[in-house]
Amino acid sequence: MIRFNQTTKTFYLRGKDYAYVMCVGKAEYLLHLYYGTAIRESDAEYLAEKVGSLQDAACADGGRDLHANELWSEYPSYGRGDYHEPCVLIERKDGALMSRFRYVSHEIKKGAPDVKGMPHVRKADETLTIVLKDDFSSTQIYLHYIVGETSEVLVRYTEIKNVGKESFYIKKALSFALDLPDQAFDLFRLEGNPTAERAPEITPLGHGVTKLQSLRGASSHQMNPFAALLRKKVTETAGECYGVQLIYSGSWQITAEVGNAGTVRLQGGINETAFCWKLGAGEMFTTPQVTLCYSAVGLGGLSRGFADFLRECVIDPKYAKQIRPVLVNNWEATYFDFNYEKLFPIIDEAAKLGIDTFVLDDGWLGKRNWDDSSLGDWFVNTEKLPQGLIPIIAHCKEKGLKFGLWFEPEMISENSELYRLHPDWAIGKQGQTPCRGRNQLVLDFSRREVVDYVFGVMSKILSENEISYVKWDMNRSMSDFFSSALAAEQQGELTHRYILGVYELAERLKSAFPHIFFEGCAGGGGRFDAGMLYYFPQIWTSDNTDAYDRARIQWGTSYCYPVSAMSCHVSACPNHQTGRSVSLQTRGAVASLGATGYELDLSKLSAGEEEEVKAQIAAYKKIEPLVLSGDLYRLSSPFEQTYFCEMLVSKDKTQAYVVGEQLRADPNGYYKESYLRLTGLAEEKLYFIEELNITASGAILANFGLLLPHLPDYGSFVWHIGEVK
Repeated sequence: MIRFNQTTKTFYLRGKDYAYVMCVGKAEYLLHLYYGTAIRESDAEYLAEKVGSLQDAACADGGRDLHANELWSEYPSYGRGDYHEPCVLIERKDGALMSRFRYVSHEIKKGAPDVKGMPHVRKADETLTIVLKDDFSSTQIYLHYIVGETSEVLVRYTEIKNVGKESFYIKKALSFALDLPDQAFDLFRLEGNPTAERAPEITPLGHGVTKLQSLRGASSHQMNPFAALLRKKVTETAGECYGVQLIYSGSWQITAEVGNAGTVRLQGGINETAFCWKLGAGEMFTTPQVTLCYSAVGLGGLSRGFADFLRECVIDPKYAKQIRPVLVNNWEATYFDFNYEKLFPIIDEAAKLGIDTFVLDDGWLGKRNWDDSSLGDWFVNTEKLPQGLIPIIAHCKEKGLKFGLWFEPEMISENSELYRLHPDWAIGKQGQTPCRGRNQLVLDFSRREVVDYVFGVMSKILSENEISYVKWDMNRSMSDFFSSALAAEQQGELTHRYILGVYELAERLKSAFPHIFFEGCAGGGGRFDAGMLYYFPQIWTSDNTDAYDRARIQWGTSYCYPVSAMSCHVSACPNHQTGRSVSLQTRGAVASLGATGYELDLSKLSAGEEEEVKAQIAAYKKIEPLVLSGDLYRLSSPFEQTYFCEMLVSKDKTQAYVVGEQLRADPNGYYKESYLRLTGLAEEKLYFIEELNITASGAILANFGLLLPHLPDYGSFVWHIGEVK
C-alpha cells in the first residue's frame, strides 16, 4: 500500500508487517520519518507533525543551511550543510560538486518497473516515484520505492537524469539512504574467504563510518553485499533487525555512519572508489536495486523475509519452485584428466543410483589439460574427446540422464587462439605485465563486441549439442582496471559496464535457450548475490565441499538467501579441500539442505555406499518441496555450539525436516545442549517424528524440545516430522 496525504505532504508505505513514512518539509526537502513495525496510516500524520516539524525548524530558510546535518534525508546531498556521507556526487563543467535536492513531484503506479539491462524485482503491487531537482545543477533525481503488500521487503533504487545541455560526471551514485533516529545497534555482516564464505560477524557500531565493500569487480568471497543493523541482544526469535541486500553483482559498498547527533545513516550501492560516469545531455543513469527488510522477531524473521522475497519476486518464476536436477559433476572425480573411458563408468553408475544429470566440468575445450591455456577457445578439445561431446551425450541419453556443461565465459588465457587474435580484449593496459590469477585474465565485457563473440561461440556449442544444464564459472577477481575501448574520461565506468555486459550475456543466453537450466558459480561462492539469482536460480555455494565446513557456510548463507538457491554436493573423503573424513551419511544430510548433487567418482563406490547414495537420492526427492518452498529455522549454531541443526517447515506447518550434525563431541557440551527446541512448528498441532517414533504437540516441541542423539565427531541425524490428523 502506498498513500500520499496532500495536506501533510506525507508518504505512507505499508508492506506485510512494516511501515515506511516520509514527508515533504516546508523547505521542500524530502525527509525520512519512520521505518519499522507496521503503524496506522493516521499515525503518519502524527509523525509529520512531531518529527517533520522539528526537522523543518532546523532548515526553515536558506540562512540555516548548515543545520542540514540534523535532517533525516531520503537522499542526502553534498556541500550544503549535511556533513554525513552523501548519496550522490555530481561534478559539473566548472568542477563544482555542491548540491541541494528539493521535491518536485511524485507518481504512484501499479506493479514494478521493468529495468532494462539490470536484475530487478519481477513483480510488486505498487511503485512510488519521487522526483527531486538540484538547486545548483541540471540534475534530477528519481527515487523509486517498490512495495508488495504481502512482502516483508521494501525495494529502492535511484535514477539520475541530466536535464541540461552539457555533460556532467557522476562521481558517486548510491541506491538509497536510511536514517534511523538512534544508534543502539550492532552491525551484522557476512565475511569470508574462498572456501570459507559468508561467515556471520556481529560487531558494535561505533561513531564514524563503517564501510563494507568489494573492489573486485564481483560481489566477492570476502564480503557479501548484505548488512543488517541489530538491536542489542537480538536472537533468532526476538529483537529488531534492519537488513539491506543489494541486487547487484559488481563492486559495491554499504556504509553505516553513526553521527554525533545520535543517529545512524545506512547507505549502499555501486562502490564509489574510482567510479566516474559521464552523463550526457538528456541521459539517465540507473543504480542497482536494493532490498530493505525489517523484522521485529529476530534474525529468523529477517531471513525468512528475504528468502520469500527472492523466491517470489527475483528468481525466474519458471525455476524458483521447480524440481531441480540431482546431478553428478566430474570435477573432483577426474579434474582435467579424463576421456570417454573415464567418464562413461561415472555415467553408468549415476543411472543406477537415480541421478538425473551428468555435468562435464573444466577441461573439455581448446587444448586445455591444465589451467594455463585455452579459456576463450570455446570449441571441443578433440585430442581429449576425438568425436566431441556427442558420444558423451549419447551415452547419457542411453542411460536415461541429461547432459550439462561447464563454461567460464568471462575469462581468457594468454595461451589461447582468442588472445593471440585479440589481446586488447583482456582488461588491462597494453604493454604492461598483467596481474594474473589462476593463469588467466578477465575479458572486457564492457565491450559489446566481446559480449557478442562469447554469445556466438557459446550459442554454437549449445545449439549443436543436446545440453540441458550449464554451470557458469568465474575464477578470479578483476584487476588492472583499464579498457582499451573506453576514452580516458570514461575509465571510471569500466567495472559497472563490465557487470552490465555479464547481465546482458546471461539474459541473451537464457532467452535463446529457455530449456537450459543455468547454475552460477564463481570459484565457488565468489558471486553469490541477489543479482546473479535473477539469472541463475541456484549458485554453487562454495568450492569447499567438506560437510563440517559446509554446515558453517550454508548456515551463514541462509541469513539472506533461500536454501533452494544453494547448490550443495556430496564429495569424496578424505575431502579434497580439508583432508577431513566425514561419513557418507553426514555428507548427504548436510547436502540435503539445498539443491543436492554429487561431486565424486561414483564408479569407485562400494556396494554398501551405492545403496546408501541411492537411498539418499530417494529421500531427498521426497523432501525437495520443503527445500524449494519451505521456511528455514536455524536451531543450533555451528559457530557457537557443538551441534549444527536446521529445520525446514512447510508453509502450512504440516511437515518439517530437521538435519543435525555433531561438530565436536564434548560430554559437557552435550549435557548443556541436550534438548533441541523445534521453533517454527504450529504449537496447536500434533506431530509425529518418524525416526524417533514420538508423537508430541508443537507447543512442547517448541518450548521444551527433543533430546539430541549423542554422536561422535561429524555424526549426523535427520528427523522427518508430519502432522497427526
